[in-house]
Amino acid sequence: MSSASMGWNDKIVKQLEEENHESWTLTLHSLSDLSHISPIVFLYLIKECYASGTLKATRKFGALQHQVHQVLNNGPRPGPATFVIHCLYALPIFDIYCEGFSHLIISSLRRFLKANLADSMQAKDLAAHLFVDMVQGYVYHDERILVKIVEVYDVRLTNLENVICQLKATDINFRQVTALTFLEQYIFKLIKSQSYMTAVTLLEHFSIHQFGKSFLLAMMEKKEFRAAEKWATFMGKPMLCLLVQEYIDRQMLKYAYMTIKKNNLRQEFADVYHQCKESSMKQLAEKGCWDVAESKAKGDIQLIEYLVYLAMEAGYPEKVDELCDRYSLQGFPKAKELDATFLHRKHYLCLKELGIEDVFWVDRVDSLHTATYRIEESKVVGVDCEWKPNYVKGSKPNKVSIMQIASSRSVFIIDLIKLSGDVPHILDNCLSRILQSSSILKLGYNFQCDMKQLASSYETLGCFKHFEMLLDIQNVYKESSGGLSGLAEEILGAGLNKTRRNSNWEQRPLNQNQLEYAALDAAVLVHIFHHIRDQSQQGTADGNDKIEWKSSIISHLDNAKTTKKNVRNRTRCRVETN
Repeated sequence: MSSASMGWNDKIVKQLEEENHESWTLTLHSLSDLSHISPIVFLYLIKECYASGTLKATRKFGALQHQVHQVLNNGPRPGPATFVIHCLYALPIFDIYCEGFSHLIISSLRRFLKANLADSMQAKDLAAHLFVDMVQGYVYHDERILVKIVEVYDVRLTNLENVICQLKATDINFRQVTALTFLEQYIFKLIKSQSYMTAVTLLEHFSIHQFGKSFLLAMMEKKEFRAAEKWATFMGKPMLCLLVQEYIDRQMLKYAYMTIKKNNLRQEFADVYHQCKESSMKQLAEKGCWDVAESKAKGDIQLIEYLVYLAMEAGYPEKVDELCDRYSLQGFPKAKELDATFLHRKHYLCLKELGIEDVFWVDRVDSLHTATYRIEESKVVGVDCEWKPNYVKGSKPNKVSIMQIASSRSVFIIDLIKLSGDVPHILDNCLSRILQSSSILKLGYNFQCDMKQLASSYETLGCFKHFEMLLDIQNVYKESSGGLSGLAEEILGAGLNKTRRNSNWEQRPLNQNQLEYAALDAAVLVHIFHHIRDQSQQGTADGNDKIEWKSSIISHLDNAKTTKKNVRNRTRCRVETN
């Protein structure tokens, strides 16, 4: 049968190209009247739409789902909900399209029914009949479709009972069966095949309070934690308490904490809740997220005191003073009184060990010019930058606050916020002379992140639009773990103290510890590079593999925001270094 004879006057697929943006859609006019189109023809035309589309599968599926949702308004008979059931009965003959299209049309119906009850009430028994046929294996769809049918049509035991009563008259196998026993037999089968989430969803939907601790343990053993929590929540507080205890016994404190918090079980597991909170705060402190850890404490003095101990242990005395002052804590030693041997039980690199003689704070025109001349005398410099962390999910990152540029003996810390406001053109010119110089090798670690942040922070400055002669140390040591600190420990014998990495870099003046931290991040890059260069020159004479680094130098990199992909021109360059 031709499409014209059925009133299909438009093309099924319309491709538009506007401003290099291709979209794909099923025209609404093509399906403006479904009253004379059978489910089989409807499915065939959807198949042709899908096969003709040129977008990627996910976007194509989403576009088609949106259109099917809209055309359900166009008079399918005997009604949208019933029409979809007929489609689901027919879909298995469409072979490879069956699974995807089943999800597509029933998800479209779910959206449709939120605003249109239509014939959904009348379709319930028909949906229950499809459910029974699927369980018996007469109609094949995967378990997820079965669950969706039950949920979208809100099939209940009474609907299943209606269907089974009809079947009793013609099928001897149903004469001794009730809707409940039919369901329970199927759920047992699901559990036996370890389809726990489907089983739990059906138990919850049909309000069947079955099974006990052994069912919970079976799900835990198979690591079906989502199913276990869903079922325990349905069963109530006693089962939730058993679940939490199982998490605790398995040393899964994060899961225990989340379950306690979500289900208001703090009173029943006060000690565990506190222990989980402390564990979470310790992880945040180890990542340098002190402000987040403090916010997680929510003013709980016991937790704040624990955070103070973490700061003492991490060698972060100013954080100790800050917390003690803010919360009026007594009994803790002041920063200057803290025992140095306790604070620095783990040895970290310091500027003196790296041979750094001077750290210069650059926030005026004269000091900027001086810094530029000094840096231009170097063949190799380490470059890093810092910005105040933003912990609000989805919000724009804060502007880069400082840039550190280190030579073998000195580090210059440039106040980008102040200089970009006071003398933007001079700052642009000075940094361009450094960053766009082909005679200075710039070293970084995860350089791409810093460059992206710089360009985003200072869109009007040309100095961050493109760079010359870059070497990302991370690309040389791809197998190294622990970030820059881990690499420093591996090569130089000691790592970096990262406790201050997420401190407030917009405060002025920066304290001495912040200045040292910032300077170290840039200076250590130069010393790691010296090791790379020496190792490369020695070759394999000492039994170590030769480090290939020259091929990782990027001679030119554009950082324009308009380009979809940065173009890297990698060349083997001979770099004369000190």
